[in-house]
Amino acid sequence: MSTFKDKNVLITGGASGIGKIMGRIALEKGCRNLVIWDINDQNIETTKSELSTYSNVHGYKVDVSNVDDVQASYQKVKAEVGVIDILINNAGIVVGKLFSDHTIKDITRTMDINAIAPMIVTLPFLQDMLAQKSGHICNVASSAGLITTPRMAVYNSSKWAMFGWSDSLRLEMQEGKTGVHVTTIAPYYINTGMFDGVDCSVIPILKPEKVSKQIIRAIEKNKLTKAMPWTVHFVRLCQALLTARGFDFVVGKCLGIYKAMDHWTGRK
Repeated sequence: MSTFKDKNVLITGGASGIGKIMGRIALEKGCRNLVIWDINDQNIETTKSELSTYSNVHGYKVDVSNVDDVQASYQKVKAEVGVIDILINNAGIVVGKLFSDHTIKDITRTMDINAIAPMIVTLPFLQDMLAQKSGHICNVASSAGLITTPRMAVYNSSKWAMFGWSDSLRLEMQEGKTGVHVTTIAPYYINTGMFDGVDCSVIPILKPEKVSKQIIRAIEKNKLTKAMPWTVHFVRLCQALLTARGFDFVVGKCLGIYKAMDHWTGRK
């Protein structure tokens, strides 16, 4: 039986990209209620319409970087749906340009949504999970939380922060024998529109459907971390074995990863 069977599932950024696909898969696996949090009203309604063949799909417009909005929406979800059993922190943004070209708003918005929001979203739902001594929190970080790249300085920082917090939370839940599990996901670039213009022929951009299935499977198997593709592990090995200059040569020159964001455009 799937981990998702008869469970209440909440996905942030759930009305587009891999969030939307993961929601569909969770419903296919028999979840009791799917709760979508997203900032885009139109996308929420479109997603609910597309998933209308499934029962119990709930959509809420939420700015996950706004503490008051998160707390108010948490109360609504608990009253209308009940305790969330599986929380997937998926919402995120990227600003792909040189750090010197960033505005203060670029910096704070990126950190607020990618690094701080998963914490303030998780906190109230975690209390319910701890009370019932079961639950699963899945945090969709990025391979950018493991390797630095030009034109992604703030994005890198936000995902490093998310990865560190998520894995620390995992250890706390594990050592406390709480019954709450934590999975940290570190995917490479995904072809959802967020990374339009990315060019790295050595490691092709990932397909959303495949990534979504792998994330759901990682939750079902209670994976501690899941990096995609497997070559991300090769990068981590190189970090351990090579000097900084040697690593730059292999990853930057040989694999071309440092040039991948040179022509980034993102969603139109």
